[in-house]
Amino acid sequence: MLGLDVTIDTKSGFCFGVEFAIEVAEEILKQEGKLYCLGDIVHNDREVKRLEDMGLEIIDHDQLKEMKNVKVLIRAHGEPPSTYDLAIKNNIILMDASCPVVLKLQNRIKKSHDKKERIYIYGKHGHPEVKGLMGQTGKDAVVFQDINELDLDNIPKSITLYTQTTKSKEKFYDIVKKLTKKGIDINVNDTLCRQVSNRDTQLQDFSNNFDKIIFVSGTKSSNGNALFNVCKKNNNNSYFVSSSEEVEQGWFSQNEKVGVCGATSTPMWLMQEVKEKILDF
Repeated sequence: MLGLDVTIDTKSGFCFGVEFAIEVAEEILKQEGKLYCLGDIVHNDREVKRLEDMGLEIIDHDQLKEMKNVKVLIRAHGEPPSTYDLAIKNNIILMDASCPVVLKLQNRIKKSHDKKERIYIYGKHGHPEVKGLMGQTGKDAVVFQDINELDLDNIPKSITLYTQTTKSKEKFYDIVKKLTKKGIDINVNDTLCRQVSNRDTQLQDFSNNFDKIIFVSGTKSSNGNALFNVCKKNNNNSYFVSSSEEVEQGWFSQNEKVGVCGATSTPMWLMQEVKEKILDF
């Protein structure tokens, strides 16, 4: 036995939006044994599999178009207006678990669009939250995930800037700085979720306190990839795993302190599973 001291970061795990969506799903599944969910309820394959075993069925937008008279869960990422219009048309009952932070952002973007403002959104192309935000503008907005995508010499001299709720606070304000330096008048809307953005700082502190860091996340989680990079930057002995099966004994030495942490889409039970695996070494 290596005698490892393993600590789970209590601030890691589901954000309140994801936690609420899963609670809604679990309640319905316990009562009815069946529920459709539009897209992965969370970007973590293990948690999705757990809920699928309870009766959750993941569907996409093409499948939704063919459905009628069913109950469908809207996940925390939110949806564009077209989804709600379709639900009314097809008599679909929507169990709306959209995160309130996302809903507030959607409302702000719609008001900007109604005022004919030139809207720019810092976000990941194709991300479900971003699709919902674009839907508020009739897709009349510019989405970019890197400032290098923008032709800074030809964008409007006055823009309204929003950000996907889960993006990096540091990168967002770096973008604001660069745009301002170009002489662009920006109506800055810091629409970051503080529960998520503050985890950058929290993980910097956490990762510095251990010999090794095991970061647990689904590979599809953009938040997970971003937060892992925070750990890796502060502690080079950081390892990314999606399950306890991926943890290797060769990573550790005798009597080391090990920190286990994860993304906003990582269930606490999965981090506990990883901890137990490490303690067996």
